[in-house]
Amino acid sequence: MSSAKTASKLKTDLDNPQYYFNRELSWLEFNRRVLSEGLDDRNVLLERLKFLAIFSNNLDEFFMVRVAGLKQQVEAGVSKLSFDGRNPAEQLQDIYERLKPLVQLQDQHFQHTLKPLLAQEGIHLVDYLDLNREQRNYFHDFYQEHIFPVLTPLAVDPSHPFPHISNLSLNLAVVIKEPENEEQERFARVKVPGNFPRFVILPPELCYYPDQEKVIWVGVPIEQVIAHNLDTLFPQMNIQECYAFRVTRNASLSVEEDEADDLMIAIEEQLHKRRFSGSVVRLEIHHSMPEDVRQMLIKEMDLQDINVYEVEGLIGLDSLFTFLGLPLKHLKDKPWSPTAPAWLDAGKGSRSSEDFESDFFELIRQGDRLLHHPYHSFSATVQAFITQAAKDPDVLAIKMTLYRTSGDSPIIQSLIEAAQNGKQVAVLVELKARFDEENNINWARTLEQKGVHVVYGLAGLKTHTKIVLVVRQEKEKKIRRYVHIGTGNYNPKTARLYTDLGLLSCREDLGADLTDLFNFLTGYSRQSSYRKLLVAPVTLRSRMVAMIEREIAHVKNGGSGRIVAKMNSLVDLEMIQTLYRASQAGVEIDLIVRGICCLRPGVEGLSENIRVISIIGRFLEHSRIYYFQNDGAEEMYIGSADWMTRNLSRRVEAVTPVEDPKLIGDLNEILGIMLSDNRLSWQLQQDGHYHQKEPHADGHSDSTHDILMQMALQDSLD
Repeated sequence: MSSAKTASKLKTDLDNPQYYFNRELSWLEFNRRVLSEGLDDRNVLLERLKFLAIFSNNLDEFFMVRVAGLKQQVEAGVSKLSFDGRNPAEQLQDIYERLKPLVQLQDQHFQHTLKPLLAQEGIHLVDYLDLNREQRNYFHDFYQEHIFPVLTPLAVDPSHPFPHISNLSLNLAVVIKEPENEEQERFARVKVPGNFPRFVILPPELCYYPDQEKVIWVGVPIEQVIAHNLDTLFPQMNIQECYAFRVTRNASLSVEEDEADDLMIAIEEQLHKRRFSGSVVRLEIHHSMPEDVRQMLIKEMDLQDINVYEVEGLIGLDSLFTFLGLPLKHLKDKPWSPTAPAWLDAGKGSRSSEDFESDFFELIRQGDRLLHHPYHSFSATVQAFITQAAKDPDVLAIKMTLYRTSGDSPIIQSLIEAAQNGKQVAVLVELKARFDEENNINWARTLEQKGVHVVYGLAGLKTHTKIVLVVRQEKEKKIRRYVHIGTGNYNPKTARLYTDLGLLSCREDLGADLTDLFNFLTGYSRQSSYRKLLVAPVTLRSRMVAMIEREIAHVKNGGSGRIVAKMNSLVDLEMIQTLYRASQAGVEIDLIVRGICCLRPGVEGLSENIRVISIIGRFLEHSRIYYFQNDGAEEMYIGSADWMTRNLSRRVEAVTPVEDPKLIGDLNEILGIMLSDNRLSWQLQQDGHYHQKEPHADGHSDSTHDILMQMALQDSLD
């Protein structure tokens, strides 16, 4: 069959499941790449521990949301196939088969590689049984004074039903016999209190080992301290066995927004249910747990063997974040201090300073400004811009969206100050931001109490867009609107860890678009078109599809076509199929997708012109960039939306064009650095696996994060 006929056949067969990767399994591949950073001895020791902790944290959320959803579908008898051809039960089975060896690899690597390396550095995470008498006495006294009063043993027998196990709690399953009846075993559960650190630490005077003068840190898992002092909880009983276990529950919220009289109260009620009422979706146990205890837990929690994961060492390795608090600089990445962009200095002091007194309004009037965090300081740019707006007597109004922010955010304080200064301040707080609901409820109430107008978004839609609008009255009573449109949250803490972009502008068309968008969010509006912004769920999908099809048309008309798109995830079926058609037409496509990618690259006649990479490193790649060559009239966009169905159809998102030629050049340079990366970059293969790119023959490697840090530092010195 000719290639033309093959292409024609494929064009009519784009629903064939073989051309797509499963969303859940693709996510597991992403978390495999995270785990690989913990296995990579090119990373310093404590950073390797960090990646193992991130791997565990990611899995917790995966089970609470994605696995929980699949489990619900199975229980409800749903048989609908994903577009890769799997039903919910098959997906759960495939997840277990893929994930079980990854969990074992993480467990084994920590136990047998990283723990010994920690010990070489004087950091000893030890078992209780390996302590000497003096150390055991210390832990016994600590237990009696601090831990014992908090513990509540719960018996399980005909008069004591199996207790409720809260989400992500660490527990001990204790098997006991009465002295007068050694034939009968009894079971009890002891919850490890979550308000204590995971590791109980020895004081320096007891941290002495014969083989070295002095160690830095000696700690014991708190569950072992409890386990070896259980006689205080069960006096005059014979304690037979004790095994740690941990459960994960369904953490999805179910709020009928149209029926809720008060959305905030409805979500608060659901938060309580999430912690205590969600069904169990995962049981983690120590591998030494005997079969009878294991089966009892499985039965009481209404689980199957597929829901059980065994480990040899610690359960819940997210606790490894603890070690990052140790003052050992040589075991961590070299610290990075975000710099202020060169345009902000204007001859006023050091550009590395976090405190600037620059006039943002004057600087923005000189031209659009592009920000790139964490290379550029968030506090010296976005935060300082909002602070100045709050204090400026000529500012009439400030409007912004808050999806996630930190508990001590200076931005919140600036918004309160602005309201107290008599400005009109309107903030859309997204109450449905997953796992930040409680934090956002608290901030919404605080803002309301201080005179800020707070709205909660639109029924059925999450407001995910990252936008600020400042309205200012300037000379001759002229009203000018200043905007910030970003790819990331207004959170000064994550802005030091996540890569994100932002555009500061006072262009009239963008100001008018944001005015219309805020009216859509806060009032009654059916705005269906915007001057420049691509807005979901209104225009974003159709415009993105149209721009891809425009590249196809350029190629068919004898020109060239090229697309470069950077995002967190690529899941949406229509977008993938449109990219397939573009590849079949000859458009060259490079995709930089950090996480899930359901598109299968490199298939002859379908996607041989598509290349996919993922960059995993010290910073979380969070920015979204979309480039279209447009036959030489390049177009570049940044914004809050990935190419996922939820972003395109079920969320409010904003993507802005970047039109200044210099800024387009800057974004092209960023994309070029990422595409050339051979240190942090992983290439997606046709079979769904990722291969990490290799350094040059001379051993030199090009790391995106290192290069961009060097560029930002050089820019601050010029």
